[in-house]
Amino acid sequence: MSTAVVVEAPGEHRLVEHTPRPPGPGEALVRVHAVGICGSDREVYQGNRPEGYVRYPLTPGHEWSGTVAAVGAGVPGDLVGRKVVGEGFRNCQVCDRCHAGETTLCTHGYEETGFTQPGAMAGTLTLPARLLHTLPDDADLTAAALLEPAACIAAAALKGRPLPGERVAVVGTGTLGMFAVQFLHAASPAELLVVGTRPDRAALSREFGATEFRTKDEELPGDFDVVIETAGSADAARTAAALLRRGGRLVLTGIPAPGADGLDPTDLVVRQLEVHTVFGAPPDAWAHTVRVFGAGLLDPLPLVTHELPLTEFAQAIELVGAGDPKVGKVLLRP
Repeated sequence: MSTAVVVEAPGEHRLVEHTPRPPGPGEALVRVHAVGICGSDREVYQGNRPEGYVRYPLTPGHEWSGTVAAVGAGVPGDLVGRKVVGEGFRNCQVCDRCHAGETTLCTHGYEETGFTQPGAMAGTLTLPARLLHTLPDDADLTAAALLEPAACIAAAALKGRPLPGERVAVVGTGTLGMFAVQFLHAASPAELLVVGTRPDRAALSREFGATEFRTKDEELPGDFDVVIETAGSADAARTAAALLRRGGRLVLTGIPAPGADGLDPTDLVVRQLEVHTVFGAPPDAWAHTVRVFGAGLLDPLPLVTHELPLTEFAQAIELVGAGDPKVGKVLLRP
């Protein structure tokens, strides 16, 4: 027996005894090492996640790492004992978008681990084995628990297509922004600017490869080839677009509040900006993330500031929403 978190309804949770569910055909049972908390988990607990994107009662947890403990029929037995992370989107694999590899656009509806399906805030997680990505045997599983948000930014980097020698920039200095810095740095840019609201993130940005850091109220340069926005506000999106050269490539990953004033369509057309958006990570982005992590080009550990036992779920949720600049990534350990 182990423990699991169950959010019964917005603002209501309890700790329950958790019994592993044996894997069925095509499934794997993973022993959870660590699970991260992000703003989406806070939305689940507070009850302000958009309708259709959560189903109560629910065990949250979509950012996780672990070790395969057992597999069901039809799954290679050599997966047992492997360190793994896993995709969250439970796509159908049948529709045209899934066949094109765009699994986050599955036309059969939204299903995701930790939101509409049981998540990893438990001792174990049983899920389709096809969603797993294996890690090197010497991988740090604490660091690997952050690979889900990293995969979302990998999707942004792949869409932005940064080339060696280009001028690139990141708007936003949270977890996603720091991952964006690392992915863009790996592309060997001529210049890598980070724009944020917190001067205290300058040192970490430079540690991850930034060549320059500015706060958004400072005078900002322009003519960048690629900009990735991670801050999740309409203002950040406009700042990101303003950094671009004519014909530059913009990737938006943040989700602003509904009804926010957006980008100026006239500006987009006249300057012929190429605009992409990201919601979740398809398989190619996950594979890219695991490769970059395995090669030592992605270091999530400096972003982790708190590790708490699963029994302190409520305290962890409070930490994530406190707005304290000393709070970075919060992990729970089953």
